[in-house]
Amino acid sequence: MGRLQNKVTIVTGGARGMGAATARLFAAEGAKVVIADLLDADGAALAAEIGDSARFVRHDVTDETSWQQLIGTAESSFGAIDVLVNNAGILMFKTIAETARAEFQRVLDVNLVGCFLGTKLVGARMTERGRGSIVNISSVDGMKAANGLSAYNASKWAVRGFTKAAAMEFGHKGVRVNSVHPGGIDTAMGNPYAEAKAEVNKRYGMVPMQRVGEPVEVAYTSLFLASDESSYLCGAEIAVDGGMLCGQYYVGFPGAPGV
Repeated sequence: MGRLQNKVTIVTGGARGMGAATARLFAAEGAKVVIADLLDADGAALAAEIGDSARFVRHDVTDETSWQQLIGTAESSFGAIDVLVNNAGILMFKTIAETARAEFQRVLDVNLVGCFLGTKLVGARMTERGRGSIVNISSVDGMKAANGLSAYNASKWAVRGFTKAAAMEFGHKGVRVNSVHPGGIDTAMGNPYAEAKAEVNKRYGMVPMQRVGEPVEVAYTSLFLASDESSYLCGAEIAVDGGMLCGQYYVGFPGAPGV
């Protein structure tokens, strides 16, 4: 049997990138997957690719009514929800001085408020049943900072803290809440110009593994947290970053290749 056999899962931002990799992997491991996204064509194509164990639902993570409709479709299609992956997110490169309040708020609404609404509404269903797993996709930028990413940093640090508060409130009710912190991943967000992998990797010389990450590598971490294999993890944070958070890797220092 698969690691998520017959578990009903919602993946937000599931139409492409890390979300799509997660949907494919979860379905391959036996899950019933609801792909939630605003990208209609990509989402429908992915659901058709996966087959009968997947549904696509157009969904705005910032809208509470949309969440209620998503939950209703998931339950009517497959049954009670076992897993929620709050993956939907947006990125904005602007200095603080250049960022308008509305732009800052939009990043918070998608990355943080969307996570809050999903955790609250789906979590309520899970706590009624006394079991479930919620995986919140934060970022390495929820553990450090970067110039030009103030709104994104703020949102992802907040997701990290929110996850721990949710773990404390839901853990004793049988629902585990954990966070995943990807580093640079080869997605439309991380590689918007679709550069060749070799070119992208040139920018990762300061990362111990010396390369960009793959979406499925994040998906496998979410799979572990969604499965019963992680039954005693609650409030944990797992970095999937090639060692980025260890510190900067200096070529020519002891331990570097050829030294």
